[in-house]
Amino acid sequence: MTASDIETADRLGRRRARILPVLAIIFILQQSSYFAAVAEDGARSVDHVKISAWLVLTVLLLLLLATGGSWFRRREVRALLNDEVSRANRTDGMRAGFFAAMIGGIASYILTYFEPMSGREAIHLIVTIGIAAALLRFGFLERRAHRNG
Repeated sequence: MTASDIETADRLGRRRARILPVLAIIFILQQSSYFAAVAEDGARSVDHVKISAWLVLTVLLLLLLATGGSWFRRREVRALLNDEVSRANRTDGMRAGFFAAMIGGIASYILTYFEPMSGREAIHLIVTIGIAAALLRFGFLERRAHRNG
């Protein structure tokens, strides 16, 4: 481990802390476009592209939450990025995402009494709420950790 690795990890950690809330907002906006124009049968080609884009982004965000990202960096830099504080922040973020998803599931259940909702719509809503909450919480905790030094 060199001083250059430490500087790189610090720079990447600060960048990650700034980008996580932005990724959450992008993810939410992508879902709002999905809900604004839900097709009845989903048979159009554009619907398959939207669902594929959602699936790819969802998997990437889950991998980011599970690993902390920086997959193409050296092992030493990744180890510095995923120190004990970052792992604790990521765990807390995933905990917040889990509870937000459960609340979203309960809200979806209650909503179906007033407005019909397909299974796909419910899945999109619950996954979006969970991932966005996890990204936001992880990002804000990381920002606080970098600010406090």
